[in-house]
Formats: sequence, structure tokens, C-alpha cells
Amino acid sequence: MSRIKTRFDALKAEGRGALIPYLQAYDPDLETSLEILRGMPAAGADLIEIGVPFSDPSADGPTIQAAALRGLKAGATLTKVLEMVRAFREGDNETPIILMGYLNPIDSYGPARFCKDAAQAGVDGLIIVDLPKEEADLIEGDAQGSGLDIIRLIAPNTPDARLPYVLDGASGFIYYVSITGITGTRTASEDELANALPRIRKMSDLPIAIGFGIRTPEQAAYASRTGDAAVVASALISTLATTLENGRPTAQTVPSVLTQLKEIASAVRGA
Repeated sequence: MSRIKTRFDALKAEGRGALIPYLQAYDPDLETSLEILRGMPAAGADLIEIGVPFSDPSADGPTIQAAALRGLKAGATLTKVLEMVRAFREGDNETPIILMGYLNPIDSYGPARFCKDAAQAGVDGLIIVDLPKEEADLIEGDAQGSGLDIIRLIAPNTPDARLPYVLDGASGFIYYVSITGITGTRTASEDELANALPRIRKMSDLPIAIGFGIRTPEQAAYASRTGDAAVVASALISTLATTLENGRPTAQTVPSVLTQLKEIASAVRGA
């Protein structure tokens, strides 16, 4: 059983939703991002998404674009991100780790080799933003063979007729992109979320994580209660960015991000 399923099963038994924070690897450098990553479980993270810096993050808004650029300038590569996961696993073998990124670095690395190396490093799932279901055979078999969950993205404008096709072969959880647009721009209303999720639940019994635009503790609490998890990304990265001086971390960088995460986690648990 995967770490992702184990964690969601445990949270369901507790009667609460999950909090899934996001951090961009190597933002603003390896040491700082690894320190934040290591601190996230104690701060309330149930699962963690790690963004793989990419030069053309087409689904991301300015906040995550800037974080990706900082990560690339700090020397991030796909190989080094896997090394970062491996370092995290030295002290935590339970918290599920999901890599979120784009197809080009994986394709350049070699999908089969990547899936093997990712699993050995301690990765549990993959969200490949620009990989449509029509081309998923590029990596699907290798991922499944390595025990990696393939997390599918569903958008508000995904037609009902397409849902069974997109969700075929999905595992881990479903990532519901709550807005039509890029990350960190606007937030879906409670009515929009309440109306959207039932049609997905008719097609799959996988947990549903709600992302894109979840910025406040209250929004995270509602998303985790309406769905099964809340994904918080741009809000945490914005906080990190405000602590930097000339692009470099300060004494406030790590504690500011983890304190904010604790506040969001408290709201999610209270939901």
C-alpha cells in the first residue's frame, strides 16, 4: 500500500481532511528549502508537494514562476531534486511526497529511469501538469511499475463525458484545479466547489484535493472539508519571498513559512 493511500485512510478514520503544502525545490537555495521541507510535517503537513523548477511553468502564476526562477538560479535539476527527497527520507519515512512539475525534464531524463530513481529516492506520486491523458502512456506503465501514483488533474471545465477517460489509471488522489487559470490568481467560491465535486465523486472514489487559489486558513479549512484535502502553494511562497534580501534567505525565512503553515494546519484540523 502506498504512503499516499495509507495517509488518506488514516485521516479518514480521524474524520478530517488533509493539508498539502507546496514548496519549490531549491527556493531560494537547497539548504533553506530542505530545512522547510523537513519542518513541514511537524508544522502540520499531511502530504507534501515539491515543485520541480522549470523554465517555462505555463500553469503557474507570477509567484510560483519567480520561485522556479530562484530555484533554477540556485542550481536545481531533476537529479538534484531527487537527491533532496532522498535527504528528507533519512529522517521521515512516512510523510507522502508528490513531485509536481512539467514533462520536459522527465522526458529529457528518460521516463523509465526517472520513475525508478524517483521511487528509490522516496517519491510517492507524480503530478505532471502538461501531460494530457492522450499521451500518458509515455510514463504511465513505468510509474505503475515503480509503485508511483499518477495523480490526475481535473478542471472546472472538464466535461462530464471526459471524466472517466481522464481518471482511468489514476491513483493516489485526484487534484481538482478549482479555477480556470493559473496558480495564485483568484479563489473559487464555496458554491463553485460545492457544485463541482459531486460530479467527480460519481466517477471515482479516490480522495479529492483542491488546489489553485487556496490562500487563507479559512479557505483551506473549507476546501479540506468539502473535498478531502487542501493544497496551499502561492500563499506560502509569497511569505517566503517577503523574507528574502537580494534573493537570499534571512533568519526569518524558515520560521515565517512554518508559522504560517501551522496556522493553516490548525484551521484544517478544526474543520
